[in-house]
Amino acid sequence: MAIDQLPEDVLYHILSYLDYKSLSRLSQVSRTIYHFVNRDVVWRRIAKAFLNTGITRTGADIYCHIPLKERVKTAQNWNNGICKRDIPLKWKIILLPWLQLDDGTLFLSQAADIRAYHLRHGRPQRKPFETFSGHKGDVCRFVVTESHLISSGSDGRILVRSRRSGTTVDLSGHNQEVNCIDAKDGLIVSGSRDRTVRIWTLASNWRRDSLVMNDRVWSVALNPALSSFVTGTACCENFSPLRIWDVERLECVCSLGSQFRRGAGVLDIVFESPFQLLTCGYDTFIRTWDLRLSPRKCVMEWEEPHDNTLYCIQTDGNHMIASGSSHYGVVRLWDKRQTKCLQYFHLRSDQWSSPVYCLRFSSTHLYAALATCLHSLDFSLNSGSVR
Repeated sequence: MAIDQLPEDVLYHILSYLDYKSLSRLSQVSRTIYHFVNRDVVWRRIAKAFLNTGITRTGADIYCHIPLKERVKTAQNWNNGICKRDIPLKWKIILLPWLQLDDGTLFLSQAADIRAYHLRHGRPQRKPFETFSGHKGDVCRFVVTESHLISSGSDGRILVRSRRSGTTVDLSGHNQEVNCIDAKDGLIVSGSRDRTVRIWTLASNWRRDSLVMNDRVWSVALNPALSSFVTGTACCENFSPLRIWDVERLECVCSLGSQFRRGAGVLDIVFESPFQLLTCGYDTFIRTWDLRLSPRKCVMEWEEPHDNTLYCIQTDGNHMIASGSSHYGVVRLWDKRQTKCLQYFHLRSDQWSSPVYCLRFSSTHLYAALATCLHSLDFSLNSGSVR
């Protein structure tokens, strides 16, 4: 019996023993085998072991519209640092930009505006197709949801714009710049230089409640389960800069860590799942916290080798973390299964010592915002490992 005459369940079992190179060679045997081997179900097990293939630790598929075989091919470039570099956008004044990616659109804050750019083959178009204005000072942070674009600014205001109707609601409450904001399913959490955290909801005239933090708030993040949120402060007082708060009771559930140096504030917080949290900041470490343990504690950490502050991080939900450093435009890729940095990139800027203020990545591209330009790293080049 020829291999392409075997029952599908038997053939799937045989293929489960093959690595990606063997699968690629097998796909060249015949047209029938080629179409069978190219199915996503054949590559799913292999894809879980690679960086940024879109298969998260929970089994969700982020990039389900892209064949898994193609993603595995691109993942080798992420692992080996093979990419094409580009600077698609520049500006003349020094800014602290922020980025978001949403369904083929790149949102970029520039001073008091947020501009939306179409992505063509991963490259932002030269001119924005839409500009969101309204702040009287620079935009500090913003979040893009399915229904709204929510931004916070140095003017102490939070603007909630409907992406469907275009209407804008101005949420006033903070009396100093709003450094950070997060939003999910109609719930908004904001943190400010005025040492308060405020909670807003779409369903109750926006304002819900506020918390006095006794320290400048640098970062906030809502748990995907919406049961709690985490705050990261400047660590200028005698308590942990990382604290978890119950959304309903507005009470501190616990503090994370006890060995932070004074002034080692937390600049970015990312939930990888309802139970796993990633943080970074002035102490130059990326840390993973497991919220299922009792007590909740750090289970893994990675140190920036040049002792630079880490401004931002993003995770693929599985093995990869990307980080942006405070000097020389350094972007690093980390594999959680290793203790040392996997790849790093020096991104040129007119301001050579510019931090990477924000970074975002898709399955094929990484975008990094520096003080005077936006960098793009294209990992979709053919590496030749998978044909």
